Amino acid sequence: MDPSAAPRHRRNRRDWLVDSAMFVLAVAFTLLTSADRLDTAPLPPAWLFPFDQFAGALACAALWLRRRWPVGLAVTLVALSAVFEMVAGPMLAALFSVGVHRRPRTSGTVFALSVLAAAVFTYLRPDPDLPPLAMLMLGLALQGAAVGWGLFVHHRRRLVLAQRDRAARMETEARLRAEQVQHQVREAIAREIHDVLGHRLSLLSVHAGALEFNPGADPADVARAARVIRESAHQALQDLREVIGVLRAPTGEPSAPTRPGLPTLADLRKLVAESGQAGMPVELCDDLGARETVPDRTGHTAYRVVQEALTNARKYAPGAGVQLRLAGAPGEGLTVEVVNDVPAAVASDAAGGGHGLAGLAERVTLAGGRLEHGPVRRDGDGGPGGWRVRAWLPWPA
Repeated sequence: MDPSAAPRHRRNRRDWLVDSAMFVLAVAFTLLTSADRLDTAPLPPAWLFPFDQFAGALACAALWLRRRWPVGLAVTLVALSAVFEMVAGPMLAALFSVGVHRRPRTSGTVFALSVLAAAVFTYLRPDPDLPPLAMLMLGLALQGAAVGWGLFVHHRRRLVLAQRDRAARMETEARLRAEQVQHQVREAIAREIHDVLGHRLSLLSVHAGALEFNPGADPADVARAARVIRESAHQALQDLREVIGVLRAPTGEPSAPTRPGLPTLADLRKLVAESGQAGMPVELCDDLGARETVPDRTGHTAYRVVQEALTNARKYAPGAGVQLRLAGAPGEGLTVEVVNDVPAAVASDAAGGGHGLAGLAERVTLAGGRLEHGPVRRDGDGGPGGWRVRAWLPWPA
């Protein structure tokens, strides 16, 4: 439905001013026409002139209803204009109202009726001092000007409404984009915190468990384990502050950590050494070529894959051996594979957690890679023999 077609029953100050101006103009047009006919001679038949003036007064008064019933009023005045000359002024105002408040198709229909009424008036009451064709063309010019002016205002209002709607949509889209960015930042922070704290807390758990199950250990070993726990807790806080500081930086993509401060492939050996100190033997097979050309984002994602895999192995298969393999080359991609030896029951439990692996899969996907994980089989009997996490990440040439 055309929004401008909705009836308006209450006028504001601007409406009162416009309606008053339209009424005054219609009255002035009617009075000038009446005065002109009194100075010369009324159109034949002369006896119709008093009724003509009365119809013009009623038509002027009826203009106060033009906002409520614009089409009905215009059609009525158009019909009266076929007989009464003094209705011309109010009829022009009614044509303007239809052009403003109704669709162009409706305005065109009413204008066509006004053309027919003008032709009928020219035939019924010809002006002795003016040729019929000139009289008809003058009426059509005035009626066309009124309808054209109304259509101009109508389209201008629609344009303003369209611009307001467009501005509102743009504001809504901007708000949605801001909310989406905030959501991405929260997800990035959640992933980083999960990876950092999960790894550090698993190390703390291993050393604290060793102290709990061996209360009679040598004081030197207890002191060494306590020192490792303290250093791990301190490092966890440092890593957490570093992650939050990087992700709160005002530049760059929060989902694509490429700025200095986040770990990359260069920090993998330190990660492997920490796992070895916690009692997890890790065998590293590094077949990478041109390591220095690995993008920071790819290196960071690979680091998080290894970190999450080692954390899960330490949680679900404490003491089991782990094989870490890095392979790839520029243009071929980077492959990271972590396999741990674990009994079948433990592998099933590991598959049941899923929260860390789900977040890891999302991280790898955002980096443009693929992640696979699941149990591996022993050679010979075909039974479950461990758990494997394998990721492929893009490495441009």
